[in-house]
Amino acid sequence: MMPVLILAAGASSRMRGADKLLEDIDGQPLLTRQIGIAEGISADIRVALPPEPHPRYACLHGTPAQSVPVPDAAEGMGASLRTLFATLGPDISHAMLLLGDLPDITADDLRTVGRAVDTHPDALVWRGATSDGHGGHPIIFAKPLFPALKSLSGDDGGRGVVASAGHKVHLVPLPGTRARSDLDTPEDWAAWRAARQAN
Repeated sequence: MMPVLILAAGASSRMRGADKLLEDIDGQPLLTRQIGIAEGISADIRVALPPEPHPRYACLHGTPAQSVPVPDAAEGMGASLRTLFATLGPDISHAMLLLGDLPDITADDLRTVGRAVDTHPDALVWRGATSDGHGGHPIIFAKPLFPALKSLSGDDGGRGVVASAGHKVHLVPLPGTRARSDLDTPEDWAAWRAARQAN
């Protein structure tokens, strides 16, 4: 079973006091929604979170997700990736990375990217992309890249690891821009909700 690793340890600093991962999506916090779509492909879900106590931990209640506290979360995304990939045992051949703040990603999108592992087995990275080919999330990494991911630091976010795979990165187009449509500010959220109501 391929683990799904969810990044949810960031400070949400551009929300000016609110927490984007606790924003309501159809009656539940965004982070709970992300865990729910991850359940569509795996029972092994690991969520990088800030150190306790933190209200995001409540989003895992009643789900199969495991919390993975990141003591040095303030360092940046590299700390979360390093901590998450360090939890993977030697029997894990692939792991899917999912951002906590992509409200339009669906379980079908995760399955579509997951199927690419079988249809394009020579790749090392399988990456969700926008419909016009810009790389986004989710991203599946093969085991040979785990050591590099375990040694990340700062706010790299794994870009260097993806780049190191060169031609062995397989992009998987998903509808529209949902592979990249993260919402970081109150204005982003207001615009997203307005567009959703209009549809």
